[in-house]
Amino acid sequence: MTPKDAILGFAVAFLVAVVMTPVTARVARVVGAIDRPKDRGLAAGGTPLLGGLAMLAGILVSAAFYLHSTPRTEDRVHGILWGAVVIAVVGALDDRFELHPAAKLAGQIVAAVIPVHAGVEVVNITLPFVGALQFHSLGSVLTVVGLVAVMNVVNLSDGIDGLAAGVCAIAATVFAIIAFDLERRHAGVLAALTAGAALGFLVHNFHPASVFMGDCGSNLLGLMLGCIAVEGAVKTQAVLALVFPLLVLAVPFLDTTFVVLKRMKYGRPVWQADANHLHHRFNRIGFSQRRSVLYLYAWTMTLGAFAVALRFVPYSDNHGHFNTGWSLVMAALGLVVLAASVYLVVVLEILKVKRLVWMRHASGHDEAAVDAEVEQALATGEFPAVRLD
Repeated sequence: MTPKDAILGFAVAFLVAVVMTPVTARVARVVGAIDRPKDRGLAAGGTPLLGGLAMLAGILVSAAFYLHSTPRTEDRVHGILWGAVVIAVVGALDDRFELHPAAKLAGQIVAAVIPVHAGVEVVNITLPFVGALQFHSLGSVLTVVGLVAVMNVVNLSDGIDGLAAGVCAIAATVFAIIAFDLERRHAGVLAALTAGAALGFLVHNFHPASVFMGDCGSNLLGLMLGCIAVEGAVKTQAVLALVFPLLVLAVPFLDTTFVVLKRMKYGRPVWQADANHLHHRFNRIGFSQRRSVLYLYAWTMTLGAFAVALRFVPYSDNHGHFNTGWSLVMAALGLVVLAASVYLVVVLEILKVKRLVWMRHASGHDEAAVDAEVEQALATGEFPAVRLD
């Protein structure tokens, strides 16, 4: 397999997803898989789900033409694709019948076990200055846990038009670049197919969305990205193998971590949905859906570009010796990424909250009251939406 296979596979997956998404939307309306209005949601409700089935079709059709596995990778590739089918079916059932959280978790575990049983497993990782860390028999269990975690991270981040599809498309594109450089060509093509399918669906899902991917799609993308990360980077001997997935998926990981910790802090079930995700908070300070999602796209691109730079910039010989000039370049890039992250989280959220609260107290300029209200808003993640009219 070559980069040409990845590019053609991307294109076919994109076209199939574009064509099939309206079809799955009609099917969703017929079977009653419709998103209902929710207090926590940003959508008006009444939008068909099951868009993930269109992405699955794009991945499978494209894989049939452009994913040429070798005897060494055939079982793992088939395991990933069968796992994708299983999780898409489980997600579709959840979209239609709202499965109990335990039943949905069981379905995720089954879908994750399929590729792991086929060999998609992390048996060791190479840490900087430490060397290889062996997992032995725990490798399969840890991999299943990791895949289920990624599925839920993507699922929890899917709360605004175009967000999950766009972020996952960016992430898959970055994984494809890194996987090909690491000579993990099957993972590179899988990543390209996933990116194409996600972008094809995004044509219909960008605000105002005519269809949602539902749990069917978010779990599918989570499983695909998790398996691609294992096959494309984590399973190699690259020193920074574990860093690549963490950087590329940092936005949904950070968002989910924040939300879960907040729920734990206030004694809420971690699986119980609320309106404390980044996109909800941006909406409450006056950002439109499009502006919110474009900022999050930009953040993901920044992190993805840094992950690519870590792989291609020759700042180290991978034996503990660093090139001063290129190391300074990487440090500068790291500062840019850090500044972008701080800008997004602090300037766009915390400082704007304080400015808006200050406006509410403008008549008395009571700074202590402003600080108290801001502290409460940041602690609970709840503050009144800003009306620009």
